[in-house]
Amino acid sequence: MSEDIRIHSWPCSYYLDTSKQWIPGKLSLTPTSIRFTADKTGELLVDFHLSGISEIKKESSHLIFSSLTVLEKGTKHWFSSLHPNRNVVFNILEHFWREQLVSSQEGGAGAALESSKGKELTGMLEGSQKRLEDTAKVLHAQGEQFDNIMRGLHKIEGDMDVADRLLTELESPSWWPFSTKLWKSPVEAKPKETPAAPDARSQEGILLRIPVIITHRTDSSAKPGKLTVLPSGLEIQDCNSQLLHRFEARDVDDIWVHTPYEISVRQRFIGKPDTSFRLLAARMPEAIPILEMQFSKKIQFLEDALGFAGARKSPQADLGTSIWQAATGFLGAAGGPEGPAKEQVQLQKVSQEEAKELRQILKKLKGLALETEAELERQDEALDSIGSSVDRATLTIERQNRRMRKLT
Repeated sequence: MSEDIRIHSWPCSYYLDTSKQWIPGKLSLTPTSIRFTADKTGELLVDFHLSGISEIKKESSHLIFSSLTVLEKGTKHWFSSLHPNRNVVFNILEHFWREQLVSSQEGGAGAALESSKGKELTGMLEGSQKRLEDTAKVLHAQGEQFDNIMRGLHKIEGDMDVADRLLTELESPSWWPFSTKLWKSPVEAKPKETPAAPDARSQEGILLRIPVIITHRTDSSAKPGKLTVLPSGLEIQDCNSQLLHRFEARDVDDIWVHTPYEISVRQRFIGKPDTSFRLLAARMPEAIPILEMQFSKKIQFLEDALGFAGARKSPQADLGTSIWQAATGFLGAAGGPEGPAKEQVQLQKVSQEEAKELRQILKKLKGLALETEAELERQDEALDSIGSSVDRATLTIERQNRRMRKLT
């Protein structure tokens, strides 16, 4: 199904070598291939896999027209009159081609080994473990923010105690013998301020960093860069790792998922243009689940991405049953007595080493789940404490305002 997803398409012309002429049509990019369809006849003239490409270059045809050439298995394909411009098409094609090469090289080492049910299940559990670890990082960063809020509230309460003493001094008559003592006591008894907490940005971990194609304002400005997902927000950098923009988590107003490979991030303003970036990436399917977890109320799946969202959510809904039931069955088969012939076939597919590895992953998942539960309970207590501290501070401020109004 992923092969049918059209990531992008551009009007252009293709040089047909058999008839020695340029054919107008559309160049289309899918997750795995490049296609060209003629406008008049609707015929598919070009269809080849990204892994078969040797080179993508910018060249000139007849020394005048700017063109893009794709070398595939010794055959050079010429594309010209590209819209919006040649650089945009080149950047996007090169990005997906390079990512395809990287993924094929990473998967090539294990391609020779025969896949088994045990390895397949191990991969699923490792993916679940990684997702849970990412969730734990986000929760940890959120807990640090709560701690910073608590420190700020404690400082506010200390300042209000000082203000209360000063108001008492102002309210007392001039002949009161202890006025000087009241004035000096806050200064003498003032505790040392706690050192400022280190910047959370320098210490927070990176949830995900992927190469992307960045479009800002106009389609003709698509350039390569990087997207970094942090617990506190999003960072967009250019190809030289220079920061283009940082979205704090609270500043993000909308995240639109156009396709599984393309999203838009927007921050709205009143009285000036919105800040919006459109990001296209081959590894965007890895980032979307993290963004959905971090910005659950702000992310929207558009029509072309609804199928992806449904296909991704349905296995997740069964994660607690399918994976764990399968793991229980495989582990029981590996350690239990001999059964029917069908169970013996499954035994052959899951080795003792794989069963041991599955047990270790399950133990890690259990530990992560317990730590996450403990952190959530701690944050619930912190929220209750923050709420009560805010209520106390509000009452104190109102009382001190009334006292100050009486003095004026």
